[in-house]
Amino acid sequence: MAEIHADEPTRRDFLYVATGALAAVGVASAVWPLIDQMNPDASVLALASIEVDISNIPVGQETTFKWRGKPVFVRHRSEEEIAEADSVDVASLPDPQTDDERLMTGPGGELEKQWLVVIGICTHLGCVPLSYKGEYDGYFCPCHGSVYDTSGRIRKGPAPTNLEVPPYEFVSDTKIKIG
Repeated sequence: MAEIHADEPTRRDFLYVATGALAAVGVASAVWPLIDQMNPDASVLALASIEVDISNIPVGQETTFKWRGKPVFVRHRSEEEIAEADSVDVASLPDPQTDDERLMTGPGGELEKQWLVVIGICTHLGCVPLSYKGEYDGYFCPCHGSVYDTSGRIRKGPAPTNLEVPPYEFVSDTKIKIG
């Protein structure tokens, strides 16, 4: 008859460990799809950043692009619009910000004053403002009457802040990357 020592593993110990390991693998296999489905899908990841060709936007015009499900206004401002935005007394604005603070530098390191890039969502209740409307020829939100100037800064109405400037950079003289 074989002697059984208390310190040595038995066949029963092996079965317990094997059953526990198999159960852990089974639970992980069942839980992984639930965790994985929380990741953003490919369409969202594709919109994390977009490159926009701005060479076809004439002076004094604007084009709207979709980024992360939001409209982004890219406006090729005229000299008059730039001068008008620069001449505003910043202290009189509800959300004080200079025109230069809302712009980015181009590939040459100079401030690209002719290009305004803003998210086209009113900061009051999320409506989409109309371009080239309102007192200041900027943006006008017809829902509640918010009026923005040619730099996207709030001038009148219930909106508490300026139109948001998304993160963007000039990839070249004719392309910008938003996001």
